[in-house]
Formats: sequence, C-alpha cells, structure tokens
Amino acid sequence: MNAAAPRIRLLIVDDSEVVRTGLRTLLGTEPSLEVIGEAVNVATGVAAAAKLNPDVVLLDIRLPDGSGIDACRQILKRNPDARVLILTSVIDDTVVDDAIRAGAHGYLLKEIDGKGLMNAIRDVAAGKSSLDPAITARVMQLVKSGGTGRDAFASLSPQEKRVLALIAEGCTNKEVGVKLGLSEKTVKNYLSTVFEKLHVSRRAEAAVIYAQEQRPR
Repeated sequence: MNAAAPRIRLLIVDDSEVVRTGLRTLLGTEPSLEVIGEAVNVATGVAAAAKLNPDVVLLDIRLPDGSGIDACRQILKRNPDARVLILTSVIDDTVVDDAIRAGAHGYLLKEIDGKGLMNAIRDVAAGKSSLDPAITARVMQLVKSGGTGRDAFASLSPQEKRVLALIAEGCTNKEVGVKLGLSEKTVKNYLSTVFEKLHVSRRAEAAVIYAQEQRPR
C-alpha cells in the first residue's frame, strides 16, 4: 500500500472485551489500518459511528441491547458512506439474509485468520463486498429460493451482464463507469435494473448469482 495513502479508520462493535482487545492488537500491527474506537452494544455503536465517522465498522450480530442488524441499519442511515463488515460466530441463513438486506458490505465468521480479515477490511473499504466462503453458499441458496434462477440471469441485456461482471469483480460504480465508458449515474441505473431483474437488493447477492452462473454446468 502507498505509504502516503490514508489509513483505513476502523470502529469495533463487540460486547466481548477479549474479542475487542484481540482485534485491536491484531489490527494494530497493520500500518494501513487504524482502530479509532470501540463500542459494546447497539446504542454505543451507533453513537460512536456518528461521532467518529469510521471508514469501516466491524460489527457483531449478537449485542446486549439488540441485534447487529439493527445497528447496521442505523449506522448506515446516519453514515451512508461507512462500510459495515459483520464479524460474528453466527451462521444462520435468516441472519445472513437480513444482514445483507440491512446493507452490510461483508459477512465474516470469527474463525477467519488475521490475513484474511485484513484483506476483507481493505476490500470492503475499497467498495467491494466480502463474504465468508461458508456464507456464499447460503446466500446463493437464499436468492435461489427467492425465485432467482437462470431465467432471471438470462433476461439481462449484454450491457447489464457486463456491468454485473465488473461488480462481481469488486469494482465500484465509478470504476465500472471508467471501464465501460459510462457515467456513474448510468451505472447506477443499470444496477437498479439488474437488481430488479434478479430480485435482489444488494451487490453481494448479485455478485454471488453472477459467480454461480459462470460455473460449469
């Protein structure tokens, strides 16, 4: 990473002191990352995010005063530019679906190794989505059960498929526009149509569908 580049500012929201301390210690070894605050529940997490304006929020699902999903919604409502990365031990289909629909940009299990976590934080900060491999299969099943299939994918126009392919690679709307010679607004319009046709609401869901469609059958 360029030494002149600003560090990624992180907020950790987890009720376990052991987890927070471990994350702070681990992430403190990486020069490109900076832990700027910690919170122990939904209320303090939402308040800290509003006050500190972090780039990425590492958020647990189970919190003493509510759900991390509620915290995710509230944080993104107040800080739409923030990126939320769920880091939890919970692997439940409904929770995964709810988290993605609440706006989470990534969903990782706590058994992930340090290198994987740091890479995921960088990806999410850069505008990409990050899903644990164990989660990807569940998301795929969820979107399939929601009525999305090959017919929906086939209904996409060639240009919509090109946009989706770049989104699946982790490109931001701006990057997609540069690669395809489109304005950022036009890319947003294409994405809205893609989401509608695929019956999804998040980039992560659309990316998983694209990846599934590229597999040999």
